[in-house]
Formats: sequence, structure tokens, C-alpha cells
Amino acid sequence: MLLPWLAHWITAVLACRAVAQYSSDQCSWRGSGLSHEAHRRDVEQVYLRCSEGSLEWLYPTGAVIVNLRPNTEPPSGLHVCIKPHVYSQGSRVYLENSGDLRLLLADRDHRGEVRCFSLGEGALFVESVPQTDISRRITAFQYELVPSQGPGAHLYPYLHPASAACEPCSDEEVLMAVCTSDFAGSGFFGGAAAGPDERSLVTLSRLFHQKSGIFVWSGARGRRWTGRVFVPARCGARRGADEYLLTGSVHFGEAWLGCAPRYSDFHKLYVRAKEAGANPCHIKTRGGIPAQPAVE
Repeated sequence: MLLPWLAHWITAVLACRAVAQYSSDQCSWRGSGLSHEAHRRDVEQVYLRCSEGSLEWLYPTGAVIVNLRPNTEPPSGLHVCIKPHVYSQGSRVYLENSGDLRLLLADRDHRGEVRCFSLGEGALFVESVPQTDISRRITAFQYELVPSQGPGAHLYPYLHPASAACEPCSDEEVLMAVCTSDFAGSGFFGGAAAGPDERSLVTLSRLFHQKSGIFVWSGARGRRWTGRVFVPARCGARRGADEYLLTGSVHFGEAWLGCAPRYSDFHKLYVRAKEAGANPCHIKTRGGIPAQPAVE
């Protein structure tokens, strides 16, 4: 149940949303509570229209409502994932919908962990925690818009239960994953990182494409692409056993495994689809080791 003053506060803010100012940066927002008068409970309206970005609130006082409205097709099936920085403190983060609040992150709680919700569920209501000294308080988090469907989406643990992981992709999903995943290549699983990290060292003999610099070219030491990918331990990736097609997504700078059939099986599938004219894109499946991404 909301405190009476908080309910009145939110109601007043919702009533004046039509005249709210847009953020000058369409992806990220940075503000300071020092601009607020100490006796007022100011609420800042922020509108962000990108698929990823960040919020940084120095010396938080009052509250910030973050409206995520991407310039894309109707956002059905999209989720919002937020990841607070490890130093983030001074605020509580709620999911707000028509005046109702659901707590997502408490102050200093779960720092560095990810929380997700459906984009249609509402806006983020970031409320400062009353305190006498705000000099060292910074509230900061990253956000991403994440599709809940598609190749490998079931492996992202913050959207789906653990029971959904490790399910094999269909032939159609595999072919689409090569084209649309954040990274795609062929290679081998190496050793896993110690502890609960579940990141496996991956060595790629060929990189078809990648969204960011997750995989690094080590031409001076064996001419390979190397990087670490999150692979749930229960999925049974075995070190050096077989060559795999490796696809996946990148979230908050970290790679997560998606569709990953044995490469020999994928190659047969790719050849059949190519002969039938059913490939959504074309790649160089054979040949030497390229020093650059190999997409036709």
C-alpha cells in the first residue's frame, strides 16, 4: 500500500505528463538532485527512445519517472532489463503503472544484478531515499530492450525459467540465428571460469559477424578469435569435444549462448537450405581462417 503523500505525489505527476519535457539525449539521462529545492518533492519526467542506454542521478532527491518509448514497431514481446552499477545507492526503483508501484530494486540491494519486466507493464519510478547526507549518493543503472522470442532467447535466464534453458533450436531458428544473432561463428568450447560465473572460454576458427568486441583476434598466437560466453553448466558443453556453430546475444557487454548445434549438422542444414533457396542470408561455411568477419 502506498503512503498517502506518495500516492498524491504520483497522481499529480501523472496528471501533468502531457507537458513533461523530453530528455535532450534520446538514449541516456544524467541529472542532479542539487537542482531541486530542499523543501520540494520534485519529480523529473524523462523520455528515452533507444534500445539501450543508461541513467545516472547524482545526489538524488525527489523522484525520476523514466518512460521508455522506442522508435520501433509496436513493442509487443519486448522486455526491459535494468542492471544497476555496483556503486549505485540512494534510491529505490519501482515499476509504476497508473499510480500502482511494484518494487524492482531496493536501495543498495542486488547491485550488479539484472531485473526485467515487460515494456507494456509501465514506467520506471526512481524514488530517492530520504537522508541527511547526499554528498556521496549516486543512482546509476543501464537498461536494454530485449525480445522475449527468437533464436536463443530461452537461454537468457532473466526472461525465462531455468527449465527452458538448453532446449535445442529448430532448423528455422538455427538458420535465422546465423543472420540475426549478436554474434555467430564456428569453434570449440574451452575451460569454464571458476565459481558460479558459468562463462566458458570459446575459441572460434571462423567469425561470421559480431555486434561488439566480445571476441578478440589473436593472430599472433594461433590465428583464432577468443572470448568468453555464458553457457549454463547444465547444458553440458564439453571442452574440445566437437566443433559447434556458436550464436548468441550480448547483454550489458556480456555474451550469452544461443543456438549452438554441431557444426557438421549445421553445414548439412545450410547446404540443403541453400539448394532450396531458403537461406535468410549467406555465409562462407568452408575455407581458411579469415582475419575479418566472413559474411557475404
